[in-house]
Amino acid sequence: MISADRYNEIESRFSKLNLLVIGDLMIDNYLWGDAERISPEAPVPVVNICSSSSNPGGAGNVVTNLRALSAGVAVLGVVGDDKEGARLKSLLLEAGADVSMLITDPSRPTTVKTRIIAHNQQVVRTDWEDDSVLSEELQGKLVESLSHDISSFDGVIVENYDKGLLNEEIINQIFAICSEQNKPVYVDPKTNDFFAFKGVTLMKPNAAEVSFAMEVTVNQETVKTVGHELRNRLDCKILLITLGERGMSLFDDDGFHTIPTRARAVHDVSGAGDTVISVFSLAHLSGASPLESAEIANFAAGRVCEEVGVVPITKETLHEIIAGYKS
Repeated sequence: MISADRYNEIESRFSKLNLLVIGDLMIDNYLWGDAERISPEAPVPVVNICSSSSNPGGAGNVVTNLRALSAGVAVLGVVGDDKEGARLKSLLLEAGADVSMLITDPSRPTTVKTRIIAHNQQVVRTDWEDDSVLSEELQGKLVESLSHDISSFDGVIVENYDKGLLNEEIINQIFAICSEQNKPVYVDPKTNDFFAFKGVTLMKPNAAEVSFAMEVTVNQETVKTVGHELRNRLDCKILLITLGERGMSLFDDDGFHTIPTRARAVHDVSGAGDTVISVFSLAHLSGASPLESAEIANFAAGRVCEEVGVVPITKETLHEIIAGYKS
């Protein structure tokens, strides 16, 4: 396991890095309350709302994780021409992100996920979104913006939520631009266009996404064989498969590694994948090996799973966890 001294050495480089996050942006809204009775109108709880909160979700959660760890971050994505889009932009600015590359699409709403929480448990989630593919005009703006600014970044994180920003054509153009500039690309995929992400530095799917892509059930017995086959098929340098409460499986040039979860108690896995891709990428760009990067990301994910709602990991919290961990 990574030592506290080695982690401190890696962490000291976080603030010197500048990353670009490309992906589907959204707002995570929360309505917090208590449920003391069942509705007389239907067999559902009546939640008495006490407070509300909002934070950037999807690729925006990757941005806030990176900023909380002191890295410089710019974000390339699309928001609607609506109050939610303005709110999301404001939240990203408050986090200290560069939003100059954001694109406004007046034809679609900003994606909003609203979760109703009662007694620290999610009761229901509502989604407001349009996942249609971007127009050719907006795709052109995205590629032009990336081409113009790519040289200023140390690495690129692609966060795909299948909300319309990315398709195979755009992915190919993104990779061509990054490859020309020798910029490492770290990818958190969904099921759409899964095999368009070939030749990347890191591919970080979860078990369900791998099962869908490879048409085989991924579990503790099959993950090693499936992972080796998938890494070869993707031709990626590093493959990291997240397995929920069972931890992670890492595949790199040194072989196969099992990384057990560090969560003490899992309350909410929302946003844990965003934390993993954020922390792994930042650590790897800071000189950590793939295994060290995965171990650090695993500690971070374990911590955020102990909270209710989507929350970023902070530099101070991650430092304390690793420094105080006893194997």
